[in-house]
Amino acid sequence: MPRLVRKGRPMSEDFPVESAGFGGAERDESRNLDSVAAERRRLMSLAFRMMGTLADAEDVVQETYVRWYRLEAEEREAIATPAAWLMRVASRISLDMLGSARARRETYVGQWLPEPVPADLFADAVKEPTSSSNITADPLDRVSLDDTVSMALLTVLESMTPAERVTFVLHDVFGVPFVEIAGVVGRSPGAVRQLATSARRHIRGGRRAQVPPRQHDEVVRAFRDATAGGNIEDLLRVLAPDVELRVDGGGFVNAAPQVIRGSDHVARWFMGVMRKQPALRFERRDTADGLGYIIRNGERRYGMATFDVSAECVTNVWLMLNPLKLTSWSLD
Repeated sequence: MPRLVRKGRPMSEDFPVESAGFGGAERDESRNLDSVAAERRRLMSLAFRMMGTLADAEDVVQETYVRWYRLEAEEREAIATPAAWLMRVASRISLDMLGSARARRETYVGQWLPEPVPADLFADAVKEPTSSSNITADPLDRVSLDDTVSMALLTVLESMTPAERVTFVLHDVFGVPFVEIAGVVGRSPGAVRQLATSARRHIRGGRRAQVPPRQHDEVVRAFRDATAGGNIEDLLRVLAPDVELRVDGGGFVNAAPQVIRGSDHVARWFMGVMRKQPALRFERRDTADGLGYIIRNGERRYGMATFDVSAECVTNVWLMLNPLKLTSWSLD
């Protein structure tokens, strides 16, 4: 991964001083270590949306801070807005990492899913970027999102190219103008706008009409009751005919190697699991998708189930069994 700063120069060609502040806003006074470290949560929020797992997001943020602290004092003083510089560097690192991540996932054992996270993990972490540009000039070009770390959205982001994903997250989630994203992805502002348009087509084509949270949770509770009660007829009534089940075991546990499609197949899969492991129980958790469940086998954490609901039926079930992607969920 190429360094973004070269020794003995104010900034590399990739990140010149005049563009290092996302629009050249006035220098703020928060250049001390505490203020820079305070950006960590926002950077994690950004990197998680880019990468889809907390471990990869942590790598992005760590590398971003390494590059900041490698700067000479004079180089840091030349940066108009440190918070925006950190965001830009984290975005570029994410872009580089997404390419290698795709190659790794081709050899992943079974199905790969983004990491499910608690509803409040990144609450209030998205704020307006430090920029002098008018980010509200094209509000109709931005996708209206009720959430931005849900499995429903993250799985769609996986279908995008790295450049599309970075552009979408920066513009539609964080409100960064296209002219400034162009410096991150190495494209013209016009080309970046086209990337955003393509990304939104993925979003609109991959997500169904959203239901109110209360309705979502009622349907999910009905799913839980039918599954735990072992009643396949009740379970079939709550599953959409074209429901899809994806299971990520990461090679650590046995998991369905392919997507399971159709209400009958999905219902029979869950009934089979419950017959083999009758001690499984469901404990509610608030996820970015709404109500979800930690599944325990006795005192052992078995997995995490999150759901997508359309109308009055479950349309997608994401079952995370990979223990490396369950670290943000306590056993309490």
